[in-house]
Amino acid sequence: MGIARIEELVSGSADAVRIPLIGQSLCAGFPSPADDFLEGALELPRWLAPNPPATFLWRIAGNSMHGAGIFDGDLACVDRSLQPADGSVVVAAIDGEMSIKRYRLEGNRAWLAFENPDLPVFAVEELQDGVIWGVVRFTIHWHTAKAALKR
Repeated sequence: MGIARIEELVSGSADAVRIPLIGQSLCAGFPSPADDFLEGALELPRWLAPNPPATFLWRIAGNSMHGAGIFDGDLACVDRSLQPADGSVVVAAIDGEMSIKRYRLEGNRAWLAFENPDLPVFAVEELQDGVIWGVVRFTIHWHTAKAALKR
C-alpha cells in the first residue's frame, strides 16, 4: 500500500492520518469496502478527516454529479459517521451498487438525485434495497489534463 504526503496542508501540526483509498470506482459498485479493494492510502491532516476509522477515499467514475462540481476521476472523501442533511452529497448503496447522489429532504420524504438534469430523481423509499452509506466531506478535483497525468 503506497502513501502520498500532503504536508503543506497540515495546519501547523504534524498530526496527519492515513485514509484508505478504495481501488474500485464509486459508481462501479460493490457491497462494502474490504481490504481486497484497497488501492493504497493518502495521508491527510486530521482537520480534513477528523474521524479516520470512518473515512474512506473513493475514485469517481462518470459525470452524473457534474452539477455539484464532481467529475470523472476526482476523489471523494466519504465519512460514514456523518448524518446526511438536506443538500448533502452522499454515497448510497442502491440495490447492491455504490453510487454518489445529492440527498434531498422534503418534509419527511427523502430523495436521491443526480446533479445532471438528464438523469432521474427518485425517492429513497421507492428503492428495492437502498441505504445511505456515508456523507461526502470534500472532493479532490484534478486541474491537470488527463494526458499530462499519464507521464
